[in-house]
Amino acid sequence: MSPLTRTIRVPRDAEKSGTAPAERVRPLDVALWCASQNWPVHPLAPGRKTPPANCATCRPQAHPVRECLCIERGGWCHGFHAATTKRARLSTWWEAQPAFGVGISCGPADLVVLDVDAHSAEVPSRSRLLPGIGIPEEVDLAGLASGFDTLALLAAFRQQTNPAEDDTTLRVKTPSGGLHVWYQALTSAERYRSSTGSSPKVALAWQVDVRATNGYIVAPATRTHAGTYTPVGAARLPAPLPEWLAAELQRTGHAISATPAVRPPIPPPRRTGKTDSNTAHRLLAPLLAEVEGCAAATHGTSFTEKLNRAAYTAGGLVAAGHLSTHQACALLKAAADGARPHQSQRSLTVITSALSAGLSRPLHVKGRP
Repeated sequence: MSPLTRTIRVPRDAEKSGTAPAERVRPLDVALWCASQNWPVHPLAPGRKTPPANCATCRPQAHPVRECLCIERGGWCHGFHAATTKRARLSTWWEAQPAFGVGISCGPADLVVLDVDAHSAEVPSRSRLLPGIGIPEEVDLAGLASGFDTLALLAAFRQQTNPAEDDTTLRVKTPSGGLHVWYQALTSAERYRSSTGSSPKVALAWQVDVRATNGYIVAPATRTHAGTYTPVGAARLPAPLPEWLAAELQRTGHAISATPAVRPPIPPPRRTGKTDSNTAHRLLAPLLAEVEGCAAATHGTSFTEKLNRAAYTAGGLVAAGHLSTHQACALLKAAADGARPHQSQRSLTVITSALSAGLSRPLHVKGRP
């Protein structure tokens, strides 16, 4: 039984309210449990959510992390760069400072964590709420105030489960009222950049950041001066990253793989009757026309959103056996390159990701009688 399961109980009344009171648990126990999950761990300053200061030798000297002798010798300098799963080293660190908090280096752990904020801030224009997605004027945004709202809006737009309500995966309430939603990337080749520290333009949604490669996350049960990072619900481990979120991370520029990561496609279901490929083409044609129509303007046309929608639909048609992958890619690439010839590689990334996501939802169409 993990220390998180043993020491953080979730009473029924707490489950209903969405929170779970955390009992005290030794940070070292949490660190060792995280290491047993193959999540590299590093210390956080006592009572804080940031790493402790570098040692007196490293502090005044600017040197590359890879050349730091402190890390080689088992020190904790340079934050998540020093993270390890070595139990002896972790014991040494926390014996030296039992009040250290626990941080986890997300990249080596293949973790992708959605950091949902509830900070009081001025709500931006609707064009900035979901990067790359134009929100129609008829959508009522009254009451929208935080990342919880924009994440729900994104999930509704994609007709998917809201990650903030995903009880199959580890979710952790933060002392500030935010939420960390933990997912596990399926392969180490499927790498994503963190929103924080990479580019101010990279975000999944307004007040929804991503913690992944070159980032860290505060471990559950860690206590700070502001409060405790407390698990919500019963799940204590991250679920696999959903296909649709992987597609959104690709679309919003978080993917940093050398080549677009394409998950193994779900085999198309066995066809039980005749289908009409012409009908499938007619279904896809209006979506391709929207992509091609973006050629009339260089920006402000929601090009990525339209290409993503067309590719996702094409993936469903491929999965149902109405089109071949080659046919779908050729149609999508021709439409995208006609509208944005200068960004062919970026368009291919969007096509590859959305097509792969669409393969998980076969789209059956009936031909004319």
